[in-house]
Amino acid sequence: MKGFFEKLGVFIEDNRFPVLIIAFLLVITAAQGAQLIEMKSGTDTFVEKTSTLYQDFDHLYLSLFSTEAIVVMVEGEDVRNIEVFQALDRLESTSSRVPGVVGTFSPASVTKDLNLEMNGRWAIPESESEFTSITNNVPESLMPDGTHALLYIETAGDSSEIQKQEVLREVETSVGLVQFPPGYEVIVTGEPAFNVAMNDEMMTSMGLLLMLSAFLMVIVLYLVFQHVRWRLMPLGIVLLGIIYTFGAMGYLEIPMTMVSMAAFPVLIGLGIDYAIQFHNRIEEELERGETPAEAVIDTIKHTGPAVLIALIITSLGFFSLLTSSVPMIQDFAKLLLIGIVMCFLASLFVGVTVLYIFDSFGKNFEHHKKKIDTLSHRLKVRRFRSQHKLSKKKVKEPDMLEKGLRSTTGFVLKHPVPILAVAFLLCLNGLYVDPMVPINSDTETFVPQDMPALIDLGHLGDVTGGDDQLNIIVKTDDVTDPVVLQWVDDFSTQEVESRDNIYASDSIVTVLKSMNNGELPTDEAEIDRLYTMVPQETLDTYIHGNNLMLLNLNIGDAMGDLGLKGIESLTNVVREDISWRAAPPGVTVTITGGSVVFVEVLDALTSGRVFMSYLGITLVFGGLLVIYRDWLKAFVPVATMFMVIGWTGGIMYYSGMEYNPMTATLGALILGVGSEYAILMMERYFEEREKGLSPEEAMSEASVKIGKAIVTSGLTTLFGFSALIASPFSITSDFGIITVIDVGLALFATFVIFPPVIVLLDTFREKRRAESTGILDSLLNRKLNKKQGLIPSD
Repeated sequence: MKGFFEKLGVFIEDNRFPVLIIAFLLVITAAQGAQLIEMKSGTDTFVEKTSTLYQDFDHLYLSLFSTEAIVVMVEGEDVRNIEVFQALDRLESTSSRVPGVVGTFSPASVTKDLNLEMNGRWAIPESESEFTSITNNVPESLMPDGTHALLYIETAGDSSEIQKQEVLREVETSVGLVQFPPGYEVIVTGEPAFNVAMNDEMMTSMGLLLMLSAFLMVIVLYLVFQHVRWRLMPLGIVLLGIIYTFGAMGYLEIPMTMVSMAAFPVLIGLGIDYAIQFHNRIEEELERGETPAEAVIDTIKHTGPAVLIALIITSLGFFSLLTSSVPMIQDFAKLLLIGIVMCFLASLFVGVTVLYIFDSFGKNFEHHKKKIDTLSHRLKVRRFRSQHKLSKKKVKEPDMLEKGLRSTTGFVLKHPVPILAVAFLLCLNGLYVDPMVPINSDTETFVPQDMPALIDLGHLGDVTGGDDQLNIIVKTDDVTDPVVLQWVDDFSTQEVESRDNIYASDSIVTVLKSMNNGELPTDEAEIDRLYTMVPQETLDTYIHGNNLMLLNLNIGDAMGDLGLKGIESLTNVVREDISWRAAPPGVTVTITGGSVVFVEVLDALTSGRVFMSYLGITLVFGGLLVIYRDWLKAFVPVATMFMVIGWTGGIMYYSGMEYNPMTATLGALILGVGSEYAILMMERYFEEREKGLSPEEAMSEASVKIGKAIVTSGLTTLFGFSALIASPFSITSDFGIITVIDVGLALFATFVIFPPVIVLLDTFREKRRAESTGILDSLLNRKLNKKQGLIPSD
């Protein structure tokens, strides 16, 4: 592998300017691809499109029955006001003509329908007495009380995010034009409005997170990376890798979701490590006295394979995330995998090339200055050289970080047994208590709690009492079959009467009973006659064709009252009731709806975390074994990061933290991130061993020589992740907090756990080899002596 990278180094040294030109052209290409990125927060970000759950929800419910309503809520001292109703009528008329709107209804339209039926005029009554008389019959769902009136503007359930956004903007514009009377507040809310606002918040949040992450890394690089020139350059290189990642994201149609937006601060933290490793090594080679060309080739020859191996192992850790059944976690993994490759390529080709050019330019500039033969210049050069000599002497003196690393390594190598024993016991304890860490499944806590759209949606729920539903799809041969309709009636009545959290039901049966004095007809001909009288809009709401029927069970504000665990329990109860009160022969019943989908999704997110962690461990160990063909080199990095996984479980349990859909990925993530530090340290350790040093000496040299770069990259990674803590989305900020803790633990394990483990195992292996060699030599000498007759034959 080193031979290949040595040739690659020669190629880069010979073609530095073409490399930069290609890099610039790729930036332009990536900028075009980034414009194709789509924001998504719909069902397909949570559920695989090929799954039965998605098919039932999207194809049966959303496409055929569901509508999503933008709700215009008018509130004031008394909304039973002619001027308010006239304004509602104007707004409803305007909104109904907006492309994408499939229906509207409000107290104004109901009042006009009632006035047409009673007085033959389809208009808002102008007489106060008529108006009062008619509006007393407006349903409570449209006027929950005397201070609130609701206008529902429905869009198709399978409308795209862009379509919903366009309808919302038109409605908001119309609200400002129809002129409601003074003293009344008009609020545009509902699920579509909330989703659009959340997408806007995600985009704003992502930009702020990236800027904050970059700012924190500037501080870290400036403070910690002082022993090199152009100390801030790694940040520019990793940002180049991020630009390439944005481009790939657009071309590969990877959407931006609540989870995937967290990938970019993570990538900055990971990618800068590659840039730092190359930067640190080329400066080390130049300081050793090599020419810039030799430094480039040796840097790529020695650092390229180590960083590539670290990248492969990191990728294997991330690869386990692809086994998740949740698309947004899969997209998160894809972004991480693409991003680390882009950052590696940017560091290898652009980073090294730019450093080479900067160094060559600096030397040429200094050489040009030496040709200026003036007394003033000679004096300046003399002073500069004397200062440079002094600075060189100072550089040779170990700095505080180097002293700290050397003393830490010396301490842990002198006391390996107690250190490893304590670490192992803490790991076991963490693995034991990890299953006891609670899981936060309340999706409303994941978004910014002060977001106006969330507050408005919550206010709507307080006014209406909530409208969460369990949606039941009934598949039959004939939707007019009296037996099927009677089963729907009996089942819905039973659920409302026997289940405390089911408050009401509605279906085509409800409509038919309202048209037949509260009784469900038993004669098929009578049912057919009533069907012909039902408005087409109502038929479309409850039936599709002749074989699909919808039954809605209203469960109020279930998200707030029960939470997803409670909804899951209630869903299971209803499912058992369906089994107990079996549907007629040939009829199948399916429970679906948004609540059911979220229950299944969060269960998949949280229950799969242990599997993903252990799969990641297996993949990383297998990958290292294939690359090195050495059990020691495969075992030590994995064992070091396994300790971190155990410690994390203990910290989460004893600190009262909770898992959420993002933190459930931490096991695989830390394997990917932390293994890199251990692998880079191990590569340098064996490089020093090849020079003839003992295990203790090699470990001491490795921890000092590459330790600075690891500490620098670790701190920049840590600070990059810490930007996530500032996210207004709690799901992301909690992820940031725990990730920062884990990166700190990974660094700690690299310098405290890794050295004694590898030295003990390497020393043990050397002794075994020596013993084996001694036994073999003894046998050979014995045979030789027998042949020479120096010892008697057996």
